[in-house]
Amino acid sequence: MDLSIFDRMESEVRGYVRSFPVVFERARGSLLVDETGRQYIDFFSGAGTLNYGHNNPVLKRKLLDYLDADGVVHGLDMATSAKKYFLETFDRVLLKPRDWQYKLQFTGPTGTNAVEAALKLARQVKGRQNVIAFTRGFHGVSAGSLAATANAKFRGAAGMPLGNVTFVPYDGYMGHDVDTAVYLERLLDDAGSGLDHPAAVIVETVQGEGGVNVATWRWLRQIEALCRRHDMLLIIDDIQVGCGRTGSFFSFEQAGIRPDVVTLSKSLSGFGLPMSLVLFKPELDIWKPGAHSGTFRGNNLAFVTAAQALDSYWTNDAFAGEIRRKEDLVRNWLENLAYAYPQIGLSVRGRGLIQGLATPADGDGLANRIAAKAFEYGVVIETAGPHDEVLKVLPALTIEDELLERGLEIVERSTAEILGPQNKVLKFGGQRR
Repeated sequence: MDLSIFDRMESEVRGYVRSFPVVFERARGSLLVDETGRQYIDFFSGAGTLNYGHNNPVLKRKLLDYLDADGVVHGLDMATSAKKYFLETFDRVLLKPRDWQYKLQFTGPTGTNAVEAALKLARQVKGRQNVIAFTRGFHGVSAGSLAATANAKFRGAAGMPLGNVTFVPYDGYMGHDVDTAVYLERLLDDAGSGLDHPAAVIVETVQGEGGVNVATWRWLRQIEALCRRHDMLLIIDDIQVGCGRTGSFFSFEQAGIRPDVVTLSKSLSGFGLPMSLVLFKPELDIWKPGAHSGTFRGNNLAFVTAAQALDSYWTNDAFAGEIRRKEDLVRNWLENLAYAYPQIGLSVRGRGLIQGLATPADGDGLANRIAAKAFEYGVVIETAGPHDEVLKVLPALTIEDELLERGLEIVERSTAEILGPQNKVLKFGGQRR
């Protein structure tokens, strides 16, 4: 397949095309099709942007009808009928049933801009500069959000010092026997710790890019309690693992916590259209008009599909139940796979339909080699973690069981080929799951 035009004209900064070196032409549901007509099962979902699959027909119909009626496409932050209906739907489907009161801020179209706005707001509200972030966290690559991103690969590209953020260990980072919330508590309580009083704590309930690291509900409740006791805002970055990815629309719901600020993006539009949103408690709305702006913060096409996604999938608990059912299927399959190679040291972690097959960090690129082999057999899947040591299974929430199982079979086959029969101690097949 000829990729020469991309090599000649596009910057070396491009990344995913190196892992998936074909020219994709069409997509529907959980299938991608390249220019030669070959199909690929999508276990990547646009890095979590396509929770409802490619070209979801219900959302597409709504979008085409809106365009056919000459609906407003670009509106800055002006009032439009599309935005009005989205706000009404968000309130009706998500906020009122939970008895939540949040103000909504539409930011620039990417997740990093939502994080930038959240951090700026927190610093304004509290009048302090420092923010607590966590090891292996990822919050974006623009300057403010990059300062809260831990991965050296991204930080090294900044070209300037990144400050006003203090990193502390995430849940489980020091091993399962170390409660890192207690460590943070000690820093906050001790006037001699050297920790500048933070304005906020920003955290992902599941670290997607960081290696599918899952925080316990107990730990999240501890972090919330520390925020309350020490006058800090709690910011939940739900950009990758929100919008249903973990089994409920918001990833933190089962923890029983109530963040001060929530960032959403990626699958918020439901159709892969750029859209980002910051939710915050009404008393925090101290913005001056236009203080955080952006030409494309009013993507009305995204409002149309986002509202339809909420109406189609989140007005009752049926869809969430389907996600949890598929979670069990994926989890059992991966755990059986890890069990088949005990001497390799594979393990499984995740929540909902973000699941990771973790390989040893010094495993000579094992996860990347499995991903590359899976791509040869027709599965698009990425790796995560500081050493790309975690194979990340991130299918559409709407994926059909047949495609999901076929993709998992390819992952199993690819793992077996990379590791070789000499490493396998248990033979198993799909029927035993």
